Amino acid sequence: MTPADWAGLAVSIVTIGGAFLAAIRWLVKHYLNELRPNGGTSLKDSVIRLEARVDEIFTILSERK
Repeated sequence: MTPADWAGLAVSIVTIGGAFLAAIRWLVKHYLNELRPNGGTSLKDSVIRLEARVDEIFTILSERK
């Protein structure tokens, strides 16, 4: 292989690696955003509402016994 071929190979590997890292960074940022409360529509808010409902149901059931 010529030096130009090696340079092209190196540039393509760096480009693919950079694109992969950028995609991973975007995914992590997107998923972490879902774990922050934002006023009702995030996963964190849904879990908090469900926990409150389960606690309320548990209290009602324990009072009946």
